[in-house]
Amino acid sequence: MPTIRISFKAMASGCEVVLSADDAEQARSLAQAAIDEVHRVETKFSRYLPDSIVSRINTAAGQDPVECDDETWALLDYADALYRTSGELFDITSGVLRRVWNFQTPRVPSDEELADVRSLIGWQRVERDKHRVRLPDAGMEIDFGGFGKEYAADRAGAILAAQGVRHGYVNLAGDMRVVGPKPDGRPWMIGIQDPRHKERVMATIPVEQGGLATSGDYERFFELDGRRYCHVLDPRSGRPVMFWRSVSVVAPLAVVAGNCTTIAMLKQSEGLAFLEASGMNYLAMDQQGNIHQKGAPEA
Repeated sequence: MPTIRISFKAMASGCEVVLSADDAEQARSLAQAAIDEVHRVETKFSRYLPDSIVSRINTAAGQDPVECDDETWALLDYADALYRTSGELFDITSGVLRRVWNFQTPRVPSDEELADVRSLIGWQRVERDKHRVRLPDAGMEIDFGGFGKEYAADRAGAILAAQGVRHGYVNLAGDMRVVGPKPDGRPWMIGIQDPRHKERVMATIPVEQGGLATSGDYERFFELDGRRYCHVLDPRSGRPVMFWRSVSVVAPLAVVAGNCTTIAMLKQSEGLAFLEASGMNYLAMDQQGNIHQKGAPEA
């Protein structure tokens, strides 16, 4: 049974649906339903689109509450759970830090600039009641970017499974949902990029089903005075984390894998203990280039 790859663009990234099928035309039809779901999630929740529910909530900051549907409310509940289980590190109001961090320009913001923006961070201040949400201060924002791509991958994978797909996966720029192994029962072998050598793969992870996600300091960063500043920002200090080069996790869902990688990055030196406690298989590289893993990725 041949493997068919259907590429598409979403969330400013290259993405693909991979299916094993005898009928290429049918495979493309099945894939299109999953692609449509990815675009639906992006349209509804992207902070870049003015008509999205996230943009409406942000625009109303300091004003009246905004009504949310069940899906949005469930994601807000999920954000609340992540905030609490991460020790308040995973905070969807911390996206405002991008106002002072521009990873296209090698510049470190001043303490005063960081203090001004950090005053707008605080998930515990967000008011929620009966499917209505309100940001109390003008300038506050929420951002589902910390798990939106993984959520879209899970939703697309569910669409494939509902159509009877048993062999394939959805790949949203490295955030993946696998719906089943290859037709012969072997796992899909997913290469993990070496965080310091873009053209190299540091390991290959076998995945038969579930989610795979990676966070690292090499996706968006700049280097200044011998230090690397990456886009993963600690909401308490407003500054980039610096302990891990890369963290990959395999979990039952892409959102779970993605949240584990992000929280591990945010926990820095405590991230390894967090990964061990999660019970998930992982592959991580610290700043000294040391590999830490649970499970059996292939070198």
